[in-house]
Amino acid sequence: MAAYAVCVQDGSILLARWVAPDGTRYWTLPGGGMEHGEDPHDTVVREVEEETGYTAEPVALLGVDSRRHTRQRRLRSPADHHSLRIVYEAQVTGGELRHETGGSTDRAAWHPLPAVPRLQRVPLVDVALRLWRERPAAGRMLTPPGAPPDSGGVPHRS
Repeated sequence: MAAYAVCVQDGSILLARWVAPDGTRYWTLPGGGMEHGEDPHDTVVREVEEETGYTAEPVALLGVDSRRHTRQRRLRSPADHHSLRIVYEAQVTGGELRHETGGSTDRAAWHPLPAVPRLQRVPLVDVALRLWRERPAAGRMLTPPGAPPDSGGVPHRS
């Protein structure tokens, strides 16, 4: 399980650049894995600070993104993987923008919302922005009829 923040300010969204195991970089939401026993609210506050330098306050629970997909494993058979990601809307309340050192991300930046479709990003960015815009009462995005299923962890290449 993981918790992520959608921080939108002045028409821009705060993103962190994730470094994949093969060295490829993809923009994602600030956030990440929950530690055992950690409350998701505390996870998102901790992760935003670690990855961006900002202190943030979650102001709304936008939803939960639940995806099941197969992951290839090096020299082993594929694994059935279930991702459960809790998505909050959060406001930056302090701190200064900086890049994470020695973590899973290498950069943090604000991006104008209209520029997001042109970024190389993970699918969670689109899911979270849709949750933020549509605010479904049940906190769940259903795939429209005829749409391809979510690509799991496969990033968008624009």
